[in-house]
Amino acid sequence: MASTRRHRYSEGQGFGDPYDGFDLDPPTYRLNWRLVDPADDHALAELVDEAGIDPDAVDPAALVEVGLAYVAVEEYEQAVDSFGRAVAYADEDSPTACEAWVNRGVAHAQLGEYDEAVGAYREALRIDDDGEHAATAETNLAYALWELGDSSGPLDRAERAVELDPRLPQAWYNRGFFLAERGLHEEAVRCFDAAIALGMRDASVRGERERSLAFLEDAVESETEARDSTAPERARVGDEPEAHEAAADAADPDVRERGE
Repeated sequence: MASTRRHRYSEGQGFGDPYDGFDLDPPTYRLNWRLVDPADDHALAELVDEAGIDPDAVDPAALVEVGLAYVAVEEYEQAVDSFGRAVAYADEDSPTACEAWVNRGVAHAQLGEYDEAVGAYREALRIDDDGEHAATAETNLAYALWELGDSSGPLDRAERAVELDPRLPQAWYNRGFFLAERGLHEEAVRCFDAAIALGMRDASVRGERERSLAFLEDAVESETEARDSTAPERARVGDEPEAHEAAADAADPDVRERGE
């Protein structure tokens, strides 16, 4: 069963109020609609028809940069489209295609489209499961699976991400988060400490660390109380004066004779 706690990567920053629109479309796509007949459904298509584009003239890496710019301003639908174009024009199993798939997964996740995000991350890992982008794909896949209600896969993916890149703070954070979900708070605290040491010092990671520490403190207090509650009973059994006198009488033959 999925946890009801929110994961930090599922929280967007929102939009400003008032919100100013932002678009990275090339100027050639920006038409003066007062000069275009709206009944002419070929007007825009003639400008953007991909059949008329020379694939060799397209720079997939530049399309990835455009997509990242869209992500930066939280225009995730446009980002998905840009990364999709990068995938279409890049060599199928190239590093650029791998990077585009990873970032497309991020954009899908920000839109709450976790099935699509999982598919994108898996495709990136199919292309290269131990390369430059593999750790990011693994840790983001862990988060997307968790959002879909997977109770076992996320921790395995987070462990794999840490193995691939021990310097990735998000990987340590995710590992700690999923360990805490399983009640392994001592190990979770160590993971949060590693994330903080690697530069992840925001309120979310500190909050999760404090939560795990609170669980550990409660466990120690409960153990101490349980131990203290049984201590008086042990004292009564072995420390009563009458018990010591009875034991001494039983061990002294003279006392036994007098008692007969």
